[in-house]
Amino acid sequence: MSPVRARRERHGPQITFATMSRPGGRSSNEDACGHWLHEQRLCCVVADGAGGHGGGDVASKLVVRHILDQVSLAPLARADEVQDLLIDTNAQLRRHQSESERTRDMHSTVVALFIDLQSQEALWGHAGDSRLYLFRDGVMLSHTRDHSMVQAMVDAGLLLAEQMRTHPRRSELQSALGCRPEELVVSAATQAWALKPRDAFLLCTDGLWEFVDEAEMCASLSRSSSPQAWLAALERLVLAHAAERNKPGHDNFSGIAVWIGER
Repeated sequence: MSPVRARRERHGPQITFATMSRPGGRSSNEDACGHWLHEQRLCCVVADGAGGHGGGDVASKLVVRHILDQVSLAPLARADEVQDLLIDTNAQLRRHQSESERTRDMHSTVVALFIDLQSQEALWGHAGDSRLYLFRDGVMLSHTRDHSMVQAMVDAGLLLAEQMRTHPRRSELQSALGCRPEELVVSAATQAWALKPRDAFLLCTDGLWEFVDEAEMCASLSRSSSPQAWLAALERLVLAHAAERNKPGHDNFSGIAVWIGER
């Protein structure tokens, strides 16, 4: 787990964050995480690759690197810019698909958070079933809506939300980066989120949220002294629940925890 990072702005709250990525029960890790921090802007990205023959590993790293590179050149300020960046990242990934047999079928989910420390606002966007969770004062306010078959079943009233984690079709995505432009669906926050002290964000792959429900996320958040400690608690929960469900080959799991203000 990476060390906690911290930054304090003259007129704004302290921001701290930490990153964790584990192979789970798999022989390799196809998740990727990264961040870019410069002066008054922070960008965090989590991606979950797939595609066989190591293509997933290539895809997730390419997605993270492209987003961070683009943000470092031109930081984002509006929700439509977040959506445009994800569409551009999809095009970049598709260009790399043709480079070899290994990368031909690669694709990746993504979730990205963009924080402006000067305006004290946050934007985010995602594709696939990697999620962003938003907490305020220890209470989960919302999380991103998956682009998946089971999410569509929930939306249609065919499935209860609490059944998503164990449904046999849970891993079937309706959209992810690497698909054809006409099939691509990306989502972004409709407006900037005004930050307040004690806000917290969790960006994670499905290998994490599949085993940790929202009540456990909140409880572990309230007991943790830092983002690093929170991720360590979430890791313990993933491993414990995977063992309880007899899933020794459970998926890679990754997360970035971001805290606004001091606890």
